[in-house]
Amino acid sequence: MLPELLTYEENVHPLSWPGAVDALRRGHQLPRPEQGDLLLGSGDAKLLNRAARIDGLGFAIKGDSIFPGNAAKGLPTVHGAVLLYDPDCGAVRAVIDSQLVTQYKTVADSLLGAQCLARLDSRNLLIVGAGAIASTLARGYDAAFPGIERISIWSRRPEQAKALAATLGDLRAEVTAAEDLLDSVGKADIISAATMARSPVILGEWVQPGTHIDLIGAFTPDMREADDALIAAALVYVDYVDTVVDQIGELMQPIQSGAITRDHVRGDLYDLVAAGGSSRRSDDQITLFKNGGGAHLDLMIANYVVEAVGAEGVAGPSPT
Repeated sequence: MLPELLTYEENVHPLSWPGAVDALRRGHQLPRPEQGDLLLGSGDAKLLNRAARIDGLGFAIKGDSIFPGNAAKGLPTVHGAVLLYDPDCGAVRAVIDSQLVTQYKTVADSLLGAQCLARLDSRNLLIVGAGAIASTLARGYDAAFPGIERISIWSRRPEQAKALAATLGDLRAEVTAAEDLLDSVGKADIISAATMARSPVILGEWVQPGTHIDLIGAFTPDMREADDALIAAALVYVDYVDTVVDQIGELMQPIQSGAITRDHVRGDLYDLVAAGGSSRRSDDQITLFKNGGGAHLDLMIANYVVEAVGAEGVAGPSPT
């Protein structure tokens, strides 16, 4: 039997942010993963394969082609799919559009970190960056944090932030474009940064006590979004120690400079989920979560996608 092919447009409807976060929470109650990456090609054309195995969930391989020149042709930069394998017999359960998995994986990763670390009374969210992920972040936080009343979006290009805010009028929270980054940082309860920065855009001296920092953008040794002072002052967790601490500049650089030691990183999502509840120590503590991604998260979300799509198929479409 051929495996099921799940496209983005036809299968995004049964998915939800609370459902994706719960899938990651349940996945982190299972054993830690085995995983490995393979990168082929040049800067103009790359193929990134990421694979993971988790006892109880099976195997997944995500293969994404990355063609930066596609933007000039009006084509997506990334094309790919996730193969999900059955844990019992090894059969391919589904072939899933990687956009479907990556979109929910990336934001749910940050949402779970924030649920474990942010203050329960958080009301104001600041999103730094107005790129492709910013809209999804706004929608994810709006759904997973019902207490949030205001979402501000800041971009180096103010017109980009204004244009994005105008598309989010259907959210429960009020969405506005932020003009002054320093002022906006000082007013935020949660700050979620998703930029391509190679030098810090959020400084420790701007951040007020009790703020939760969610860092998404950096994914190479020369990238970072927070300065040494912020990293040193915060209670720091990452999504997975093995794929973040020694591979991404956000933590590599302050460790190398001596601003922090490696044990300043308290743990990862496996530790946070095992602890249950909130892991912040006081309402005025600054907390920081580094979202680094990883194939194990792709596996957890791919399994969630297949379960959610299957459940909708059994129940039938909801009435409109």
